[in-house]
Amino acid sequence: MELILVVVGAIVVTAIAHRRGLEPALIIVVVGIAVSFLPGFEAPELDSHILLTVVLPPLLYSAALNFSFPTFLRNIRPILGLGVGLVVITAFVVAAVSSWLVVVPLTFATALVLGAIVAPPDAVTAVAVGRKLGLPKRVMAILTGESLINDAAALTLFSIAVAQVAGSHTFIENPFLLFGYSATVGPIVGGVLGVVTLWIRKRLANPGLETVQGLVVPFAAFIAAEELHASGVLAVVVAGFVVGSGTLGAGYQTRLQERYVWNSVDVLLEAFVFAYIGLHLRFVLEDLHEARESLAEVAVASAIVLLIVLVIRPLSVFAIFGRNKLSSHVERRLSVPAPDGGGRRASGTRQRERAPGRWRSRIDRRHLSWQENVVVSWTGMRGVVTLAAAAAIPATTVSGEPFPERATIQAIAFVVSVGTLLIQGWSLPALIRRLRLSRFSDDHAADRGEELKAERVVHDAADEVLAAFRADPPAGLDPRVLEEIRAAIARQSEDVDEMPDPEAPTKRAKVFSALYRDVLAAQREALITERDEGRIEDEAVRAMLERLDLQEAGVSARLESRF
Repeated sequence: MELILVVVGAIVVTAIAHRRGLEPALIIVVVGIAVSFLPGFEAPELDSHILLTVVLPPLLYSAALNFSFPTFLRNIRPILGLGVGLVVITAFVVAAVSSWLVVVPLTFATALVLGAIVAPPDAVTAVAVGRKLGLPKRVMAILTGESLINDAAALTLFSIAVAQVAGSHTFIENPFLLFGYSATVGPIVGGVLGVVTLWIRKRLANPGLETVQGLVVPFAAFIAAEELHASGVLAVVVAGFVVGSGTLGAGYQTRLQERYVWNSVDVLLEAFVFAYIGLHLRFVLEDLHEARESLAEVAVASAIVLLIVLVIRPLSVFAIFGRNKLSSHVERRLSVPAPDGGGRRASGTRQRERAPGRWRSRIDRRHLSWQENVVVSWTGMRGVVTLAAAAAIPATTVSGEPFPERATIQAIAFVVSVGTLLIQGWSLPALIRRLRLSRFSDDHAADRGEELKAERVVHDAADEVLAAFRADPPAGLDPRVLEEIRAAIARQSEDVDEMPDPEAPTKRAKVFSALYRDVLAAQREALITERDEGRIEDEAVRAMLERLDLQEAGVSARLESRF
């Protein structure tokens, strides 16, 4: 009952925040904190494994479904730098500083547990804010890609650190081999499950059953990989990539249903997670008070760790992105132009030009602007993984002793999570507007430009199919009828009144229906190709694909109403 009330309350707060133009996640956290201090209030309790298994997989799977894998590959360098490199750096810096300052009695191994917990940012809020305010598409791609893999790196490091402190044994003792095994087997499990899902979906041919099957996939991928001691996070992400790439093979009804179902699931789970975070503040403080006589030391340690988390990301982003930009600038200033003959001693850039390999040519090597670097460096809000990992710390070690400073670590993690949400989450929209980084400025000119690109793609694809239809028309129909069909579809069939009368199932109606679906299939394929090549933004492609699905739904409802 308590969980139902939490969900209902979170949805109500979300609705109010949307009406007021506020960020729902932040308002939910604040309201949750206030409610937690009401007399007699008891917060709902969930096992950490439930949080990880029930909340995290659907959020990751939904993001992967709507994210282009070629886009992921094009931005693989910054994604790996932020999603793996920055997570490891943050964990070890937090561990080193926390153990060195001796504000609270943490050994390095125990502090590393804390570092692994607070290391992974939750990009749900950042991506939501960025999409709403219109961040550039490459920034959105980097943030989304980072959110898909940083949890895997953090949870693997967390399990290694906990095993060292608790005296337990991991599946593979060598941490590097364990990380390699987890990062290899997890994606394999997800890929296999994704292929199996598409195989089953083709044989179901039922939109309702296909949608239900899709809801099962993220949980199955996560649990199967975890049972093999591999990364459940990477398994879910890869399964989402595979299934998402095969959605064009599904019917329009399945795509429309899944689109709205997963949007609803995202809203529900995100609202619940942030409400859960806020509602537990009072109880975290009570647990800490029982474990320690004074809260002053923990408060100081929490402030230090929060400061480290806020500072380390901008420094790392500059090291990852700014260093390359600076070196390229120096190289351009100091390079000597090569002579026309291209002599052996030429030291300019022409000497270093080589034909890139197949995969290297797909990588986007453009540098982010300083404004984009600033925004990326300030998107470090913590969320569900930090909360779940803190709750997953075992109560005792293998010897039966209490886990060292468990309450302290949980309290610091909670403060960091709430602090980053409130500080960075609240200031991020203002920062984006201040830097004038939104694509939606200047009367939505950039956004409209992407829409026009998508419209040109679908028009060109339709023209190719119609040209083939005119060159080889079906036999048995009057040429004037064929021309009427071609002309109607050439108008993009935006008006359903142009469709044949379903009460008269003539050959004209059958030809019209078949040709129209061929046009739609060609348009979808062309849109996906252009998106994967990086020539059209994901948002514009998704909007156009939904528009095509809605058109097909209207046409099909009219043509099939006689049944």
